[in-house]
Amino acid sequence: MTTSTASRKPSRKTARSTAAHTSAPVAEERKSDAAEPARTQDDSVPADARIAAEDPDSLRGLYRDMLFVRRFEERTAQSYQQAKIGGYCHLNLGEEATVIGLGAAMRPTDYLFTNYREHGYALAKGIEPGRVMAELYGRSTGTSKGWGGSMHMYDTATRMLGGYAIVGGQVPLAVGAALAIDYRGEDDVVVCQMGEGTTNIGAFHESLNIAALWNLPVVFLVINNQTGMGTTVERSSAEPDLWKRAAAYRMRGERVDGTDVLAVRDVAGELIETARREKKPALLEAVSHRLKGHSVVDPAKYRTEEAVSIARGNDPIVRWRDALLAAGVLDDRSVAALEAEVMAAVAAAVEFADTSPHPEPSSLFDYNYATPVAGDSRRLPADPLFIH
Repeated sequence: MTTSTASRKPSRKTARSTAAHTSAPVAEERKSDAAEPARTQDDSVPADARIAAEDPDSLRGLYRDMLFVRRFEERTAQSYQQAKIGGYCHLNLGEEATVIGLGAAMRPTDYLFTNYREHGYALAKGIEPGRVMAELYGRSTGTSKGWGGSMHMYDTATRMLGGYAIVGGQVPLAVGAALAIDYRGEDDVVVCQMGEGTTNIGAFHESLNIAALWNLPVVFLVINNQTGMGTTVERSSAEPDLWKRAAAYRMRGERVDGTDVLAVRDVAGELIETARREKKPALLEAVSHRLKGHSVVDPAKYRTEEAVSIARGNDPIVRWRDALLAAGVLDDRSVAALEAEVMAAVAAAVEFADTSPHPEPSSLFDYNYATPVAGDSRRLPADPLFIH
């Protein structure tokens, strides 16, 4: 099931095939500039039919990548409990299908801005797992030289441009990056990931407004895991159908099952390619379930037993594994082999982080500014304020 708001401006015809996939419905051409009502269309295709149309190696690769994010995050939680990771730490448990589906939809040259729940996205964008784990451990071999930690992953080589700890801090910056792409005449696209709580802040609305006015190549991805910290979406948003917020800016809006990796890949891919070809922004809401609390230290006492049961029943890893087993793409032996491969890779990432050096205190201020600044203070907390 996908849900869509249509665009104000006529959509250009495209030749992109969507046969045998769950994909976003293409907005119909309209003659009127008036705002259009939301429309719902059931264009679902049975899971076995979609799987049969795919390359088996690609399907197994999606499962392997989803499983890797799961085991990586579980090991991250363990390391946090062992006090090897400090600060705040937010995990992608339960959102692996969205993470990997988005990664499969993006080109390597596309830019990704995320919030603080970004470890899986860093992995999906192509950052080496050892560097991601080393950043969590606060080591100098990490993506931000060990100074950023869990909430500040950043890597220019893979165009993963954060990791932002401030709710919504990434949204205006993502729009700025899309403006730069448009100004230079390039064909890259910016994807800006955020949690559902971000849709209630001013920067979100200001950014969507500018993106729509200036026709910028940016896709806003809202991860609706149905609980913003400890509050349900229905209790915090007057309009809980978050994809509908696109209508206020006459841009295309879609909702997708965030536990279905193929659906996420196809719907995100449609919106990304439209942004690339036509410089049209879009809003995508991916609905999933958070399997744990808001952060590692959150026991999630506010969740009912029914809500927890529903979340576990919609585990994207289990659902995808079972679908591939039923289709004959996986069997018990290949599942066990992939599990062993993934666990070995996670162990290698932990070993790399464990044996990497801590950053030198003298490097604390090295990345405050892109270029040297006169009078830049480099006084450490224990240093005297005045030197005689």
